[in-house]
Amino acid sequence: MKPSPTAAELKGQRLFLFLCGLFLTNALIAEIIGAKIFSVETLLGWQPAQIPIAGQLLDFNMSAGVLNWPIVFITSDLINEYFGRRGVRRISFLTAGFIVYMFGTIYATTLLPPAQFWLDLNRTDSAGNAFNINEAFSLIFRQGLGIMIGSITAFLLGQLLDISVFSWLRRRTGSKHIWLRATGSTLFSQLVDSFVVIGVAFYIFGNWSISQVLAVGTVNYLYKGAIAILTTPLLYVAHYFIDRYLGKEHAHKMVEEAATTTFTAV
Repeated sequence: MKPSPTAAELKGQRLFLFLCGLFLTNALIAEIIGAKIFSVETLLGWQPAQIPIAGQLLDFNMSAGVLNWPIVFITSDLINEYFGRRGVRRISFLTAGFIVYMFGTIYATTLLPPAQFWLDLNRTDSAGNAFNINEAFSLIFRQGLGIMIGSITAFLLGQLLDISVFSWLRRRTGSKHIWLRATGSTLFSQLVDSFVVIGVAFYIFGNWSISQVLAVGTVNYLYKGAIAILTTPLLYVAHYFIDRYLGKEHAHKMVEEAATTTFTAV
């Protein structure tokens, strides 16, 4: 008969479920809201940057999904830190599956015939211009096959690289230099992610040129790299509260076990 888990082990299980829920929720939200592109310069009250990159003049226009990805980065590193690479790989593949399911469900809803009264309601934008609510719904939520494939490919490839680099750095630094393995792994993985998602979606499945892919990918990576560095203090704050919740001794034991890829949270 399997012995009942101890109070410390139960805390570890609850922590794993909480971190996985946070990871999954923010990844899905980022995919849903990613259809909106916003201007960073306008948000900050600046003039358009017009940066010359790869033969293109680019401004800092970002997908709204970037608002949630920093949380995904942090939770991914925390799961890796306390539960090992097997733990974060499991939630990464699970999340990828849910993203595919989400895209499929949303696409199916755009094919449903709209109710006539829903269409007949007077819909106007802030400028008073009338619009078709069903077409607006479809335009917002229906993303092309190329974007979906690019997103899934970049997500999984980025996560697997992040996991590998994080684990490689931890084997060489031990329990020291949390900032190095967390920020270093994110900087490396997002270098690949930033170009893969755009390359697959808009070069392979679209009509962008290589110079456009390089230019937009560079702008995206600069943002993600800056966020990875700026959010490093939050990782230490999270470690502090997690260690308090688990207890210093048990937290240290979990980190040591995670370093050997042991995974016993569930």
